[in-house]
Amino acid sequence: MSFLNYLIGGISLGSVYAIIALGYTMVYGIAKMLNFAHGDVIMIGAFTVFIATTQAGIHPLAAILLAMVICTVMGILIERIAYRPLRGAASPLAVLITAIGVSYLLQNLALLWFGSNAKSFKSVVTIPPLRLAGGALIISGETIVTIIACIVIMIGLTTFINKTKPGQAMLAVSEDQGAARLMGINVNGIIALTFAIGSALAAIAGVLLCSSYPSLDPYTGSMPGIKAFVAAVFGGIGSIPGAMIGGILLGVIEIFGRAYISAQMADAIVFAVLIVVLLVRPTGLLGKKIQEKV
Repeated sequence: MSFLNYLIGGISLGSVYAIIALGYTMVYGIAKMLNFAHGDVIMIGAFTVFIATTQAGIHPLAAILLAMVICTVMGILIERIAYRPLRGAASPLAVLITAIGVSYLLQNLALLWFGSNAKSFKSVVTIPPLRLAGGALIISGETIVTIIACIVIMIGLTTFINKTKPGQAMLAVSEDQGAARLMGINVNGIIALTFAIGSALAAIAGVLLCSSYPSLDPYTGSMPGIKAFVAAVFGGIGSIPGAMIGGILLGVIEIFGRAYISAQMADAIVFAVLIVVLLVRPTGLLGKKIQEKV
């Protein structure tokens, strides 16, 4: 049963990566920019729930909603203050460097507010573990909730984009911002909405991550954020189904690499697989080739 336990653990971890990767892939697909501060928004969301539940005595569900609101506002402010003024910059490196700067700013603010010591995060999941095959296969409540949350978010986000007017506007902006503006679409508003949705998902991902791995510090979101970006590239950045597939595959590869090859080499194995995939398919598993007119 060890194989199944590792597989389920990999799917659970990959589901968290997939939720985080959705934020990366939406922002890149619509605004054509990489928000490397996304991983730190995860950390802020987790700290919000931690403080709300342990110090303010707020119910976990209310704390999660509060974290989503705070992260949503933060995402909108980051886009408005840090990224929007640079959207027309001659070099895309300007936005990339700014994103790294915002990431370090959030980490250092968290260090000032919360300190460098890791906090013990109490899981918000109260579902009892599921025991199968006479107890040989145990699926934790955190794993069940994480996988269900990933599926629900994926379905909801796909429905939102394909069936609603704001979603259709997002598709139009992703195709051609100039043409979308001529059609009367508020491009700035749509991009802000994209950051808001991605940041709200980051809050959920932070809570699920810390519920499964109960440790929280100002650097909690750094490595999961990088791995989620890898998952988005792996699946085809800009593709929502690609983000989910890439995230789950990445989680499974990491857990199996840690279990059967080397715990110390697990991260290296993840990045090595990414390199091999991109050598074979540069656009990722579900990415589309972009033809540029000369």
